[in-house]
Amino acid sequence: MKLRFLGAAGTVTGSRYLLQTSRGRVLVDCGLFQGYKVLRQRNWKPFPVEPGTVHAVVLTHAHIDHTGWLPVLFKNGFDGPVYCSGPTYDLARIMLPDAARLQEEEAEYANRKGFSRHKPALPLYDRDDAQRALARFEPLPEGEPFRLRRDGGMQCTMISNSHLLGACSVLLRSGRKSVLFSGDLGRDEDPLVPPSAPVRDHADALTAVVVESTYGDRLHPDQDPATEIARVVSATARRGGVIIVPSFAVERAQVLLYYLYRLRRDGRIPPVPVYLNSPLASKACDVFVANAARLRIPERECREIFAMTRIVDSVAESRALNALHEPAVIVSASGMATGGRVLHHLKAYLPDERNTVLFAGYQAPGTRGAKLVAGAETARIHGEEIPVRAQVLDLECLSAHADQRGLLEWLQALPGRPGHLFVTHGDPGASDALRRKIEDRLGWEAVVPDQSESFEF
Repeated sequence: MKLRFLGAAGTVTGSRYLLQTSRGRVLVDCGLFQGYKVLRQRNWKPFPVEPGTVHAVVLTHAHIDHTGWLPVLFKNGFDGPVYCSGPTYDLARIMLPDAARLQEEEAEYANRKGFSRHKPALPLYDRDDAQRALARFEPLPEGEPFRLRRDGGMQCTMISNSHLLGACSVLLRSGRKSVLFSGDLGRDEDPLVPPSAPVRDHADALTAVVVESTYGDRLHPDQDPATEIARVVSATARRGGVIIVPSFAVERAQVLLYYLYRLRRDGRIPPVPVYLNSPLASKACDVFVANAARLRIPERECREIFAMTRIVDSVAESRALNALHEPAVIVSASGMATGGRVLHHLKAYLPDERNTVLFAGYQAPGTRGAKLVAGAETARIHGEEIPVRAQVLDLECLSAHADQRGLLEWLQALPGRPGHLFVTHGDPGASDALRRKIEDRLGWEAVVPDQSESFEF
């Protein structure tokens, strides 16, 4: 058995792990690289092995840094099945075409405005490519072993976790060897998604474990998200300002709307209008309602949350939001301010000190969101330098990732010490901090692999 780290090594993006046995190759996750230009350029490079020799792909969850390179893999010759949980398929059906649409629109906008160095600027893939990939998805039931159809020697079990609706850790077995991929691990106190299922129920020994480390070097602040959101909304409304929330369209947007619904219902914030300006986030709300039985809240309340929200559909409505003269909350994608409609809102509202930009999730180094959180005085948007006078805040207490304590608790709950332990999906400092903490606290040896590094078991 051989494991190659083709992404999420030394970075939080581009999750891709290739597991090879004498019977075939299985790719766990097929994500898009995001952030620094040097990372984004990897999306255009050839896959390290011939895609047609990969027998199957297994997805941990639907976020684009775990699924967004699938259309390229198919374009380059992969023709196997893509396995995932049912909700992951439901979300991917809206997320992959949306990722393609954004790339098409950004390429068209760059060509029209002439600010790209590429002539012409081209999308990495289009919506037809995304649909071809989606046609090969095969949802699996969670918690039940399944023998991969194209690689008869490998068995897969999807073990649900609390990062996102449908998110799972992936357990792959081949003969007497087993490898567990954590995927992105969430927080058991998430208000919508139930706690992670115990791995012990599905394995009694593990040859290797691959664990994420997004927040491997820190603890989340001991803050109540509802209280912090109420403070920000109330203070900004008193100034007569607008709150712009760059949000990940799936999970973060829904959690934010949940908190805003509760705060308005309980009279803890002024009755300001709440706009959801993200077609993808709006569709994701429908997926959450359709999967309400999997959530912690009743379906009735789930529907009420999204009914409270003013859904922005058309481009004209989106543009109109840039000229508001009253306090409001605008939740809009993308979460790291790397693209989407939120960029137009930032251009409109960043220059005014009455306004607030509220980030509510991890900001990968090199992204516009990370620069704003770090205190940038200007933001380059669509080729223009926009002055930053609005208040910029980052609420880590809203993160959907487990912190260092949560990651250690997940590892301690495994069925004994794994034969090999790999720390991935983190910035170098975060991954190494978790590696050292694992060795100090648990006495286990852990390795932080490099990009393209491989290991044999």
